[in-house]
Parts: sequence; C-alpha cells; structure tokens
Amino acid sequence: MDTPRVSRITPTRSAADQTAGESSDAAAGLAELLARIAQKDQGAFAEFYAQTSRRVYGLARRVLIDPELSEDTTQEVYLQVWNMAERFNPDAGSPMAWLMTLAHRRAVDRVRSEQSSTDREARYGAAMQVKDHDDVVDTVTQRLEAEAVVRCLETLTETQQESVRLAYYGGLTYREVAEKLDVAVPTIKSRIRDGLIRLKTCLGVN
Repeated sequence: MDTPRVSRITPTRSAADQTAGESSDAAAGLAELLARIAQKDQGAFAEFYAQTSRRVYGLARRVLIDPELSEDTTQEVYLQVWNMAERFNPDAGSPMAWLMTLAHRRAVDRVRSEQSSTDREARYGAAMQVKDHDDVVDTVTQRLEAEAVVRCLETLTETQQESVRLAYYGGLTYREVAEKLDVAVPTIKSRIRDGLIRLKTCLGVN
C-alpha cells in the first residue's frame, strides 16, 4: 500500500479537532483510527489527519515559527504516524498525547538540524575567509621575498651572480658550474660562498 497523500494546507478547525484528546470518546475514536492505520487503511488515515493536523501544525509553528518549516514538519509527523501506528500503546497514554509527543520531538529535531546547518555554513564561511586571507598573505609575501632576492642579487659582482644563479637556480653542482664557466672548483666555491654571504646581509638573514 502506498503512503497516502496529505494536503499541505492547514485544515480548518472542526468540531472533532476541538474535542480530540479532550474526552474519552474522542480518545477511543482516535485509538480506533490508529488501529486501522496500522493495517494501512488510507480512509482511517485521512480521518485521523483531518481531526488532528491543526493541533500538530500549531505545535510545530510554536516551536519553529517559520510556516513552511512547520508544514514540512507536520507532513513528516504524519508520515511517522502512517509507518508507526502499530507502536501506539493505549495503556501508555492517549492517542493525542502520543501524537503530540511525536510532533514535539520532530519539531525539536528540525530546530537542531537547522541550527546545525547554520553553524556548519558559518564555520565554512569563516574557514573560507581565513583561507582566502592566508592565500593573499602568502602570495604577497612570496612576491615580496622574490623581489627582495632579485634586488639583492644585483648587489653581487657579475661573477658571483653567474655562479649563484647556476648553482641555486640552475641546480648545478660546484664541479658542473666550474666546468661550465671554465674556472677551477675552489674558485667557484669561493665565489658562491662570498655571494651567499652578501645575499644574507642584504636580505637581513642572520
């Protein structure tokens, strides 16, 4: 049996609604409807909905405030009724008390869910702002550092610049630099050492 369709329009207040849960006859009538709903009787479900939905919606509205959320929550409550009617125990309380307990729990769960979603969005937004800020800072810092290195390289002698660039930007070994420039290895080591000392001084690195 398919789940019955229920209207999303809040029903008008009926005489049955006024007395539902307020008298033993009304409670007995609702209990009978729940027993039939447990057998997947759609007619009983429609009658149960007509008699009680206004009160369920009213409770949801008081908890959630938002009309659309309250309607959604009301539909969820009646889906629970359709699927869980056999769990109603008349010895534990009246049908209306059972129904309103379901409604209150569902409304509170929706509040928590909405709050959790809002909190997640806030945390995500804050994280993205921090990330964006960090990215900008890193980019600017790297650019400034690169510009500083270029400026300081210009303070080196031509032979020092050439040796340092080949060794640190070209990835060559001392011997490879020496062979490329046709200079003795000790001379290359001296040029690079002196060049790095001047670079550190220019960049303010201890």
